[in-house]
Amino acid sequence: MTIGIVGLGLIGGSMAKAYREYSNESGLNFKIYGYNRSEATLNEAIADGTITARLDESTVPLCDLILVGLYPESSIEYVKQISPYIRRDAFVIDLCGTKELICNACFALADEYGYTFVGGHPMAGTHKSGYKYSRPDMFHGAPMVFVPRDLGDIPLRVKLTQLLSPAGFGMYSFTTAIEHDRMIAFTSQLAHVVSNAYVKSPTAKNHKGFSAGSYKDLTRVAWLNETMWTELFFENKNALTYEIDQIISSLSEYRDALTENDREKMKNLLRDGRVAKEEIDGKSERTNQITD
Repeated sequence: MTIGIVGLGLIGGSMAKAYREYSNESGLNFKIYGYNRSEATLNEAIADGTITARLDESTVPLCDLILVGLYPESSIEYVKQISPYIRRDAFVIDLCGTKELICNACFALADEYGYTFVGGHPMAGTHKSGYKYSRPDMFHGAPMVFVPRDLGDIPLRVKLTQLLSPAGFGMYSFTTAIEHDRMIAFTSQLAHVVSNAYVKSPTAKNHKGFSAGSYKDLTRVAWLNETMWTELFFENKNALTYEIDQIISSLSEYRDALTENDREKMKNLLRDGRVAKEEIDGKSERTNQITD
C-alpha cells in the first residue's frame, strides 16, 4: 500500500510512524509520502526513515490512501489543491477534530473528482503537539470515528477498517458529521474550556503541596494549542455554546446551595451527580470513601 500523510504533527506523525512500524514488522513494502509546512520537520521524518519521500503533485497519484492531519480550514484548502491528482480508486480521510465543515467541503470535492472521501477522527492524543511527541503506538486500543457519506455502505465500512488497521485502533464507530460535532462539544471541547478556565484562579499559583490526582486530572488539557483549539471551537460554536450554558447552569446550583446555606440541596446535587456517573459508566457499586 502507498500512503500519503498530510501534516506531520502529533496525529499525522503518529500515523506515519504507525504505518512505518507495521510495514517493518509485517515485511510488507509500504511507501509513505509526507507533506508538512515546516521543511525541517519533513526532512526529519525522511531522515529517520518514517517517510519515504515528499508528497506532492508527482506522488499524490501513487497513493491508495491519503490521511490529512492539518487544521480543518487548511485541510480543505490542501485537499482542493491535490484533488485533480488523486486517483479515482483512492481514499482520502481527514483526521480533524470537527467534521461538519470539512465533510461538506470534501464530499463535494470527491464528487467532482471521483475519489472517496471519509471524515475521520482518531480519539487519541496528548496535550503536547509536534512531530517530536508523535509515536507509533499512539492509537493502539483507541477509538476511531468515521463520518462516511452513506452510513449504510457496509462494504465501505469494512474497507475503512482494513485501511486503518495498521494504526492499531481498538474500535471503530460510524456517525454523521452533525452528531459527531455535537458529541465532541461535550466530550472534548467543553473539557478543554473548563480546564483552561479552572487554572486561571489566582489560587492555582499556590497549589503545590495541596494538590494530587484531582488537580492533575482537571488541569491536564489546560496546556493546549490555542491556535488549533480556537479554530475548532468556532467551527463548532453552536454545540459548544450549548454545553457551556449547561455547565454554567449546573455550577450555579452548587453556588446557590452554598450561599443559601442549604446542606440538603448540596447533598442532593452531589448525589445526583454520583448517580449520573454510575448510570453513564454502567456501574452500581458506590465508592464509600474518597480520599482525593
